[in-house]
Amino acid sequence: MSAITITDAAHDYLADLLSKQNTPGIGIRVFITQPGTQYAETCIAYCKPGEEKPDDTALGLKSFTAYIDAISEPFLEAAVVDYASDRMGGQLTIKAPNAKVPMVGEDSPLNERINYYLQTEINPGLASHGGQVNLVDVVEDGVAVLQFGGGCQGCGQVDLTLKDGVERTLLERIPELKAVRDVTDHTQKENAYY
Repeated sequence: MSAITITDAAHDYLADLLSKQNTPGIGIRVFITQPGTQYAETCIAYCKPGEEKPDDTALGLKSFTAYIDAISEPFLEAAVVDYASDRMGGQLTIKAPNAKVPMVGEDSPLNERINYYLQTEINPGLASHGGQVNLVDVVEDGVAVLQFGGGCQGCGQVDLTLKDGVERTLLERIPELKAVRDVTDHTQKENAYY
């Protein structure tokens, strides 16, 4: 059972909107941009067949399927999608009380905290350049090995981005992290950065 509630009124309103799209099997996708930060925004978008992501949670409703974004799902805990009609016609409301709540604590494993900040703070910034960064492993003692993908791969600025933005953000947020390394540095296990 998903953490999100879609009220009957919201269901009927969305079903009506979807029926006007002339796309058999169209559903909705619910996701949060920059979840766990003060910039979090909960979004509902049309989701044509094939547009859902492989790790989405499919929530089968009476008239359509709602796909819940995997990264956003924990932040949608206790979220309610409702439709309130008023004199002007009405409006869809989304209340997601946990959208801005960080899902990691001081006692979360190091890799979860690194992943969390990558997803919430670092990747949204890189996405504007078509890039992203993922955690590969935490090695030795507090060294995060990261893999840059998308537009970051082979970008001449990647060292700058890694050192300046990504490493600084992660070291600020996670005091016990010692350093950040790009996966392409695997050859230099010995004395890297000395």
